[in-house]
Amino acid sequence: MMSEIPNCPECSSTYTYEDGMLLICPECSHEWPKESEASNNDDNEQVKDSNGNVLNDGDTVAIIKDLKVKGSSSVLKIGTKVKNIRLVDGDHNIDCKIDGFGAMKLKSEFVKKV
Repeated sequence: MMSEIPNCPECSSTYTYEDGMLLICPECSHEWPKESEASNNDDNEQVKDSNGNVLNDGDTVAIIKDLKVKGSSSVLKIGTKVKNIRLVDGDHNIDCKIDGFGAMKLKSEFVKKV
């Protein structure tokens, strides 16, 4: 059974272990959902947030760090909630409308699912 548990995706440690629905690395403290490893072949099709949660069209997300808006002096503040996202192909894989800013494209690595 030990051979079924994958190495840590962050530090490649072989000492990972299961804890409920999570896999945990004792060396770097990285945690990730167990089912994400089972669907490893689907990773190219799935869009994940900064915590590894799978995002879907219509989800609500929050911005995890201040983001400068290109072509503007505006900044999207940490914690800004974005409702009803649309997933798209490309580098910026989230299409959305943000109150006070309008239509935006975001990278999934800068948001977390709410």
